[in-house]
Amino acid sequence: MRAVHIRRATGVVVSAVVLGCLPVCAATDATAQSAATGSLNAAGHTDSVRHIALQGAVNVRDLGGYRTDEGRQVRYGQVFRADALGSLTDTDISKLSALDLRTVVDFRVPFEVQRDGTDRLPAGVTAVSRSVNDLGLYGRTMEAIGSKDPVEQQALLGDGKAEQLMRDIYRTFVTSPESRRRFAETLRDLANHKQSPLLYHCTSGKDRTGWMSYLLLRAVGVPDETAEKDYLLSNDFRAEADRRSREGLRKAGLMENPDLLLPLQEVREDYLEAALDQADHDYGSLHGYLTEGLGLDTPTLAKLRARLVK
Repeated sequence: MRAVHIRRATGVVVSAVVLGCLPVCAATDATAQSAATGSLNAAGHTDSVRHIALQGAVNVRDLGGYRTDEGRQVRYGQVFRADALGSLTDTDISKLSALDLRTVVDFRVPFEVQRDGTDRLPAGVTAVSRSVNDLGLYGRTMEAIGSKDPVEQQALLGDGKAEQLMRDIYRTFVTSPESRRRFAETLRDLANHKQSPLLYHCTSGKDRTGWMSYLLLRAVGVPDETAEKDYLLSNDFRAEADRRSREGLRKAGLMENPDLLLPLQEVREDYLEAALDQADHDYGSLHGYLTEGLGLDTPTLAKLRARLVK
């Protein structure tokens, strides 16, 4: 049984807070970073999580180091997950250069890119746009915040509506043919040594990126509990930046109750569970989703594991 598991408007950033990301307020201080790392150890992680500390992004990680169900290890330096890369500093870009990336896949929809900017990447990296539908979450939340109306914000996001929207988004990761195609293309790229080292990201690096990472880890044999822990780590790495986002909105008078955004900023077990339940319903299992839903045949899955596991 698996575990149940803002460009500036009226003086503050609005758009980038929508999916839990505020690049300009990235938690760069050592205290915030060490606190996140400490929580990983306290949570009992036996695998080494390699977080890449940047000034313009807070949720950049190497997916290497996790152990498979056979006791083997996911290779470091081959696949990375991240939040938006449009606010990277020159120093950040130098750090990314050291990763020898060949490909960066951007899951953001065009409206997100328009509002928050294109990625800043090292020279020579191939940028691939592979947008995954967010069911209008980004635009809808921007509208709610921009209204500055507590009643409207409560009506749009309160009483469980934000949580339900997040669960709906996760279900579309399974039901949407376009979304399935985007995830499948990325997994095929990772199986192809010519495309990696590869980094993929969305705005906050937690939902579309989180699902992609969960799929990848499970596909190469990492146990469900470990893959879910990696998914939930976004809450640790994003906590301080998200808190600053909410406080900024409150001080600017845009939201009386910025905690309405918490369900949008966090990853939660029941969001992941919504996608997994949908996969069970539509394809019988996660393996069925990978093979039938994403169209990944046995040789491709074997190549993926051979490429990423040692």
